[in-house]
Amino acid sequence: MYNQLQFKSGQELIEQYAPLVKRIAHHLLARLPANVVLDDLVQAGMVGLLEAGKKYDPSKGASFETYAGIRIRGSIIDEVRRGDWTPRSVHRNGRRVSEAIQAIESRTGRDAQDGDVAAELNITVTEYHALLKDSAESRLFSFEKLIEPQEDGPGENIAAENLSPEEEHEEFGFIQAIATAIEGLPEREKLVLSLYYDEEMNLKEIGQILGVSESRVSQIHSQAALRLRSRLRDWQ
Repeated sequence: MYNQLQFKSGQELIEQYAPLVKRIAHHLLARLPANVVLDDLVQAGMVGLLEAGKKYDPSKGASFETYAGIRIRGSIIDEVRRGDWTPRSVHRNGRRVSEAIQAIESRTGRDAQDGDVAAELNITVTEYHALLKDSAESRLFSFEKLIEPQEDGPGENIAAENLSPEEEHEEFGFIQAIATAIEGLPEREKLVLSLYYDEEMNLKEIGQILGVSESRVSQIHSQAALRLRSRLRDWQ
């Protein structure tokens, strides 16, 4: 309906929203290994854009750009997933860190610090930071992965249309749970997520604001994603 009213063709849709696709592709590329090609991400994003043009329903309340952004991001992430390069050890260590954070915070009632998590895992802080580095280089532990569609999970309905009342309630609860979990993050982690996702700043720019290295920002971002995972286990 939307593209019939406002776009004469898919080409017109692409021409108008190509900058949005490229911006999202560039933003995600910064988190991916060097062998990932930008043009592949842009192409996948264009597919998501065209899909958004076909399925957008203005009566749902979201703007087209917001809806298209979700579709574009999801399409790019699906493309990256098909070429998953992440070693199983990285997946396993990420779960270990998330479980350690959950155990510490359940036991103490406060945010788990680097030293706390390292002690829980019986490793040094340096070794813990190495785990965070591996996690930061893996798309599995990115914030996009946290909120993207999950098989048989509430997240799968975030960008869906024609939801049942039960699905809409579950979707709303999931989004509210994410918002609450983000609000409860330590201030520095919350700031990094805000600068990276809301302001679309890169890690180097964020490091300059915080007065830390780019690698340290990457660690903070990774820890924030793992902490969110630990706090949203009931939804996964």
